[in-house]
Amino acid sequence: MPLVTSTEMFKKAYEGGYAIGAFNVNNMEIIQGIVEAATEERAPLILQVSSGARKYANTTYLTKMVEAAVETSGLPICLHLDHGDTFALCKDCIDSGFTSVMIDASAHPFAENISITKQVVEYAHDHGVVVEAELGKLAGVEDDVKVDAKDASYTDPDQVQEFVEKTGVDSLAIAIGTSHGAFKFKGQPRLRFDILQEVENRLPGFPIVLHGASSVPQDLVKVINQYGGAMPGAQGVPEEMLREAAKMAVCKINIDSDLRLAVTATVREHFALNPSHFDPRQYLGPAREAVKKIVRHKIVNVLGCNGKA
Repeated sequence: MPLVTSTEMFKKAYEGGYAIGAFNVNNMEIIQGIVEAATEERAPLILQVSSGARKYANTTYLTKMVEAAVETSGLPICLHLDHGDTFALCKDCIDSGFTSVMIDASAHPFAENISITKQVVEYAHDHGVVVEAELGKLAGVEDDVKVDAKDASYTDPDQVQEFVEKTGVDSLAIAIGTSHGAFKFKGQPRLRFDILQEVENRLPGFPIVLHGASSVPQDLVKVINQYGGAMPGAQGVPEEMLREAAKMAVCKINIDSDLRLAVTATVREHFALNPSHFDPRQYLGPAREAVKKIVRHKIVNVLGCNGKA
């Protein structure tokens, strides 16, 4: 089975009231942990690569590892660019074999966002690739995405229909209160389901995407802090809120920070307990298992996409 686009995945997810997990990948062990969990749960997958991951691991290496995941798992897997900020970056990924790209021009004024997104859509569709775009600005930090809280803004439902019609985009990331990275909410975490519902009313049947949806598992935060970390009070989006969003128009939920926390907590604990170890397999193997555990939990208890491959 070759790499696929997200088109059929999203159609089934929308109709079935669940979401597809879009997991960020940076190295072989993370890819293996994600794919092993999805294979055992028979879940479709989106493996996504940020511009930071491309710089770290090289696009060719990552693409070939994802192709190996398709070959060994037999799952429908979409290879997606996360937060591409220029036409040139999106074009390079399309030409490199990605089946989906995100053009994030949300930092630009509305009209310019439309113009940049439309350019990417035209090139992508000519090459059989689907496109995600973004309206609204999420706060937080993740790789090259840095938005101060004062500059964050909710998606305006009055703009979504015009944006989709003028760009021809295939899915839309919206801002309803999530935030990139392992962050702190001020007070009770809250998602603007009223905005999500209004967007769904304006775009019936259209797939919506949630970025910045880390749940920040407290057991992992505790381990990181125990072995020299500094993440007091970090908390994420309650998983019951994400499950509710998946029952609505949200067809794709991005998961990155939770995987980083799993790897970091495992490696920190390993060296604290085994300071003389020097074989990378001794700590990357357990880190891979930690990623697998997190992904399986997300697939079954948050996304609801188990058995949907």
